[in-house]
Amino acid sequence: MRPGDPRAPFIPDRDYDKSPVMQCVGLGIDFGGLTAVDDFNISVGPTEICGLIGPNGAGKTTVFNLLTKVYQPSRGTILINGKDTARLNTIAANKLGLARTFQNIRLFQNMTVLENVLVGLHNEMNYGLTKAIFRLPGYWRAEKIAKERARELLSIFDMEDTANYKAGSLPYGSQRRLEIVRALATNPVILLLDEPAAGMNPAETEELMENIQKINKTFQIAILLIEHDMKLVMGICEGIAALNYGRVIAKGTPAEIQSNPKVIEAYLGTGGGKPDA
Repeated sequence: MRPGDPRAPFIPDRDYDKSPVMQCVGLGIDFGGLTAVDDFNISVGPTEICGLIGPNGAGKTTVFNLLTKVYQPSRGTILINGKDTARLNTIAANKLGLARTFQNIRLFQNMTVLENVLVGLHNEMNYGLTKAIFRLPGYWRAEKIAKERARELLSIFDMEDTANYKAGSLPYGSQRRLEIVRALATNPVILLLDEPAAGMNPAETEELMENIQKINKTFQIAILLIEHDMKLVMGICEGIAALNYGRVIAKGTPAEIQSNPKVIEAYLGTGGGKPDA
């Protein structure tokens, strides 16, 4: 990252001469008379790992819902690879390259692991309705290719042996990984992870950190994550934005954020120590 650049801290040196994969300018949303998010501005490089932190109720998940078009913003602009997402719905946003996971796991519990990943591959299924109804050769070819791709994705996370298990039967940490694999199956340009370490023990969190870095290097995509586990955030994020009461109160490197007085006050109140790393 280059000091003094107005886009910092979200554009690392390796992405500096490339166009941001995502830009948010003046993003905000009101619910009745309540402003939930206001003047949210970030730029994310095409291979950036960055974090969005803040105390409970700061508006972090609302930001994710805006980015993925669960909510339509009251004002502001969201650009994905330079394309304005105004008036797009969640499906169109996903096809544009936005994928996410959720605080609470949202798998199809009674479907197999493989079937869950196949759901994520819907963007790549090119057969038409007629071929699907009558099971024409084009349908079977597309299904074969999709299953091969799904198994390939599972293998990256050492989950190929679980392909035929019911998703709901997996241990908690494996379900978290499966949700990430399913999001990756949509072929995103940016992956949004909403508290991916929630409910994990230290060993699972350490494995998650390794997997996030593996995703970044293997798929060469941007990752924006919300997380309360400061060890994870400080350990893998290159740039961090801190949110409080729906507004960004600080941006910087992990070290800068950890010692920022506004961030310390937001988390612990005036006079508190720094957020634990």
